[in-house]
Amino acid sequence: MTSQKEIDRRYANIRAAMEREKVDALIVCGNQYAGFEGAVRYTSDFEIVHRYVYVLIPLAGDPTLVFPREARWIGDKKAPWVREKIWSEIPGKWLREESEKRHWKRVAVYGLDFVMAVRDYRELQQGAFELVPFDFHFDMARAVKSEEELEGFRDSMDIILDGFQALLKAYQPGKSEAEIMAPAVERFFARGAGPRMMNIVLSGSGGEAEAHFKVPSQRRVAADDLLLYSLEVTGAAGYWIEFSRALIRGKVSPRTRAMSDVYPQAMEAARLKMRDGALACEVHNAAADIFAQAGFALAPEVGASGSSGIGRFWDVARSNPAERRSGARAFRTRIARHRL
Repeated sequence: MTSQKEIDRRYANIRAAMEREKVDALIVCGNQYAGFEGAVRYTSDFEIVHRYVYVLIPLAGDPTLVFPREARWIGDKKAPWVREKIWSEIPGKWLREESEKRHWKRVAVYGLDFVMAVRDYRELQQGAFELVPFDFHFDMARAVKSEEELEGFRDSMDIILDGFQALLKAYQPGKSEAEIMAPAVERFFARGAGPRMMNIVLSGSGGEAEAHFKVPSQRRVAADDLLLYSLEVTGAAGYWIEFSRALIRGKVSPRTRAMSDVYPQAMEAARLKMRDGALACEVHNAAADIFAQAGFALAPEVGASGSSGIGRFWDVARSNPAERRSGARAFRTRIARHRL
């Protein structure tokens, strides 16, 4: 359970960002799409099971959870620390009327482009107030993690390593991709991940893998097939962790070997940059430069995993000048892709 101290810290950081941008209120959007549910969990502790929900956070005063009416019987409504709840036929209409009733001039929205339902946006855009995109500002407000949050990450990491060991024991040429993955998923679910997981694989023959993730299939694995399972789960607290390791029983290709050889140097260069006061772009570029010198380019998936969901704003790591402060967790590399 999230402590009151942690709740106060999160809201203080969010409202400080709101004050800087001179907005009167913030609408936090979330839906069941993987990675789009986390902001609602972060600001209310409500876990989206199906459909979508909004958290309305005024600059001063209590927040409100706003549900579509059809979601009344979906999700544990007793779990959130946000006590005021609204069920609306069209949530956007209620949000517009509430904003106008309070005479707000600027209303920020987290998830305006990617998450908000079209019917709700149509209602909000009719309001007498300005809608302000707030994705970057919100993600920066929650980028630095407290010790309480880091405990959630450690729990997720422990779960994912447990699952990986089960997967490793199951790995055997002749089995299908899905059969090799199955023991890991069993461990994840047994330890509380529930539906909060995305377990996918890069696979291919001839000692290398094709550069696209897919659902593990019934395809039988050969000894020279390279498998890179991307295990992505959260623990009960909702903190998302991704863990990947390449598996192969046979011979790797020269290109795969070249990628493998450059990784330790690139990651060490990034690690050395991760200190208080360093810029996020400096950490990213330290690794990217090593890969570039070896003739490889990073796929555009380097970013920060936000609490209770995936941070999907890769430009944060690539170009953001924000300082990395103690407790920040803002770096992960998924794929090195050969530059042809």
